[in-house]
Amino acid sequence: MNPRANLGSDIVANGRPYRRPERPAVVICVDGSEPGYIEKAIEAGLAPNLDRLMRTGTSTTAVSVIPSFTNPNNVSIITGRPPAVHGIAGNFFYDREAREEVMMNEVRFMRADTILAAFQAVGCRIAMVTAKDKLLTLLGRGLDFAKGTAIAFSSEKADQATKERNGIADVLSFIGLPLPSVYSAGLSEFVLAAGVKLLKRFRPDLMYLSTTDYVQHKAVPGSKAANDFYAMLDHYVGELDASGATLLITADHGMNDKHLPSGEPDVIYLQKLVDGWLGPGKARVILPITDPYVKHHGALGSFATIYLAASGDRAALIDRLSRLEGIDLVLSAEAACARFELPPDRIGDVVVISGRRKVLGTAPERHDLSGLTEPLRSHGGLTEQVVPLIANRKLEVPQGRTLRNFDVFDAALNLVP
Repeated sequence: MNPRANLGSDIVANGRPYRRPERPAVVICVDGSEPGYIEKAIEAGLAPNLDRLMRTGTSTTAVSVIPSFTNPNNVSIITGRPPAVHGIAGNFFYDREAREEVMMNEVRFMRADTILAAFQAVGCRIAMVTAKDKLLTLLGRGLDFAKGTAIAFSSEKADQATKERNGIADVLSFIGLPLPSVYSAGLSEFVLAAGVKLLKRFRPDLMYLSTTDYVQHKAVPGSKAANDFYAMLDHYVGELDASGATLLITADHGMNDKHLPSGEPDVIYLQKLVDGWLGPGKARVILPITDPYVKHHGALGSFATIYLAASGDRAALIDRLSRLEGIDLVLSAEAACARFELPPDRIGDVVVISGRRKVLGTAPERHDLSGLTEPLRSHGGLTEQVVPLIANRKLEVPQGRTLRNFDVFDAALNLVP
């Protein structure tokens, strides 16, 4: 008897309908995957499975949400909605009411349920593995591990997983790999290896796998480190494809060089600038890329938001910032929220986005750059918004539709004939 036969037809999550999968559906978010990484690995003959999928299935691009950072894009993918709906507008924000800077990695900041939880609620089996533990609580929101139909854990803390909190225990023995370092390509490989094991042993109806961009922050497309990573990815893509699952691959954001010819980061220090213009204490610069893992990017990205004192002249500040070399866009909060579908209460008075080669900082003394062992590569702006979207089956995309990376579950479930 087909266990899905009596489960009904459509499932609605955050106002979007999804067809029930006829076969397992697997979505991979390859963190920081600029399209050039895959292209270079294929050119080098190191990614035959990706090459085959791109020729026989679907190979296109999608547009990420802004800011093009990890948390807002992963949460958009897992909810199928932009930050204005789910509330996660970065890794970090300033809570005006509490008057403190806060990490947005707690479930209390989410304002939308996940697609995975909606499917579990109607009897589907769910698996989710993320590289960094910072995403686990957000992506696992609403999953009920007592039912035995959901498993969710991170590579970073796989050794601490329990049946009660994660739906699985003794993960290291189950996967057959040691606990990886958080600053390593192994953190992502653990995610993919877990996906293969879970697909074979747990047989989820839906599975989401999210890697880390440690390699992409350090290595350019076509370099040995990058090609080694994508050869590893290709191996697991081949195994997942061979299982018969519907497989879709996208990314949360791209990645670009953000350094001077000398190798030093090319930084505009906004807090230092506005303090000089307005005086100390008149403005607070927040960098939403900030998270517990800053060694490979130094908390330097291409998106910043500025909170002004009540007496601040916002129009004058926007005009002055817009004149800076290397700045792509400066917007009021209202304009930024309208254009990028952001939650107004999680954004400052001014939004600043730098160009392809520049990053934004606060002040030099606030950034520990000692962990930058390679010239800086980072993300956050408009120039890191185009990401790959690859499927192992032909997708029927309506003519004229622009795919977003958070359409990936819609594509896996609704656009596969």
